[in-house]
Order: sequence, then structure tokens, then C-alpha cells
Amino acid sequence: MMTVKNITGKKVAILATDGFEQSELFEPRKALLEAGAEVDVVSLEQGDITGWQGKNWGDSIKVDKTLDEVKPEQYHALMLPGGLINPDLLRVNEQAVQFVKGFFAGDKQKPVGAICHGPWLLAEADVVKDRKVTSYASIQTDLKNAGANWTDAEVVVDKGLVTSRKPDDLNAFNRKLVEEIAEGQHKAA
Repeated sequence: MMTVKNITGKKVAILATDGFEQSELFEPRKALLEAGAEVDVVSLEQGDITGWQGKNWGDSIKVDKTLDEVKPEQYHALMLPGGLINPDLLRVNEQAVQFVKGFFAGDKQKPVGAICHGPWLLAEADVVKDRKVTSYASIQTDLKNAGANWTDAEVVVDKGLVTSRKPDDLNAFNRKLVEEIAEGQHKAA
């Protein structure tokens, strides 16, 4: 039987915009909330952002905070959902890239989770060099070119960085992300 870690009082930012893979935002958000975390959906603009499900637009979710309103120091952890559109739009936004970099700044990196195409943002933020990661297979060359040690695995954890390949890996991803946040409490904001 799996023991659910308690991360009550921990604040987690989910950075996303339109075109996020629906399950890769909604399911980790639910797992984080169930473990006791306070979760903010952070995006480029106020309002709602819309997910992608299968071959069509999916459900929307309300943006809690914009990038203008937040700093990495306000959070204990970061989660980056995938989808093809979402991380591609975010990785060309300098404010989004700087926000991601902030979770890796200083002596102790805060827990960060990225799934599917989400690691594109990690490559753009230049934080994967010499780190073991996984991702959706089609972006492995981008991650390798950024200096990552890419591997094909359900979930990979490297010093607080949790990565997974696809929606089928969400159970393992969610479990490891919550564990890293629980274990990384001494690194908290």
C-alpha cells in the first residue's frame, strides 16, 4: 500500500498556458491538492487557459496568478505540464524562462516536476546540463543538445527534478513529485 506524503502548507506553482495537455495539468494538480499543497495555476495573462485533449481543445481552468504577480521565492515547488503547444509558447517568453530558472537558483534547488514536452522549458532555461531526465521521445534530442543525460523511463528523479514521458506515466510522476516536495521541505521558501 502506498503511503501518501503530507505536504500541507507547501505552495506549488503550475506554470501553463493554452494548449497544455489536459491530464498533465489536472491530475498532478489534484494529487498535489489531495496531499495538502496550496496550488496556483500561473500563466501569462489573467482569465482561463484551455487544455488540449486527444485531437481537440479540452477543458479550461482559471489562472490564479500571472507571471507579473509571482516570484519563485513564493513557492516551494514548480510543476510544468506538457502538451505540444503549451511549453512551446512558454519557452519563447523570457519571463516564463526566468521564472523556471528561479527554482534552480542558489545552493539548493527546489523540487521541479516536468512531464511530456514540459522539459522543453527546462532546456530553454539552461538547467538540465549533466542532469538525468526523461521526456516525450520527440524532444530527447533537444534535451541532449542542452546537456541532459536523457533516458527512456516512466519517471526519473535527479536532485529534486522529477520528469516523465507521457500521460500514461502520471501515477508514477505524481507520486514522485509529492515525495520530492515532502523531502525538499528544508529547501522551502
